Amino acid sequence: MSDDHTHVQEFFGVRAADWDLRFPDDGPAYAAAVAEIGLREGGRVLDAGCGTGRALPALRAAVGPPGVVLGADLTPEMLREAARAGRDREGALLLTDVAALPLRSSSLDAVFAAGLIAHLPRPAENLREIRRVVRPGGVLALFHPIGRAALAARQGRALTPDDLRAEPNLRALLTGAGWRMTSYADEDTRFLVLAVREA
Repeated sequence: MSDDHTHVQEFFGVRAADWDLRFPDDGPAYAAAVAEIGLREGGRVLDAGCGTGRALPALRAAVGPPGVVLGADLTPEMLREAARAGRDREGALLLTDVAALPLRSSSLDAVFAAGLIAHLPRPAENLREIRRVVRPGGVLALFHPIGRAALAARQGRALTPDDLRAEPNLRALLTGAGWRMTSYADEDTRFLVLAVREA
């Protein structure tokens, strides 16, 4: 396991037990973001870096009982909290790295990724792997329940032009990984980027 994996697991592992308590009001923001993906009943969707599974109920509601919902995370403690909250009833939980997803190519309609982009050790490579499992024309949603400026303020850091989530930087990154950005929203109350997998 790389140092990157160890760092991510250590960071989230010790925070897993009270993660949902720290962010109790995020549910509506997750549901609104999921609604913008345009999932249909019977769809197949992955929550990449699902953490405690806060998006899983909204994803299940979007694809209905015949759909497939998967939640993948690198941190066992986060997945345990997802199961403890009953979110494993909304979708199958996978302990895995998004850099090597145990899924068939072109098997998904969409990937939802909340807060994931900042924790990818090799973003271009990792976004190509996510692309691999999404069908042509499928959607990637990069989400955070607060915008870049609010998140930087919360973390006590300055917002700089080289921020990976700045529109020009993220657009170039997505394009290089085979995605076409279709919308970019960076507001105080949310960050949501939608991209479509190119053929």
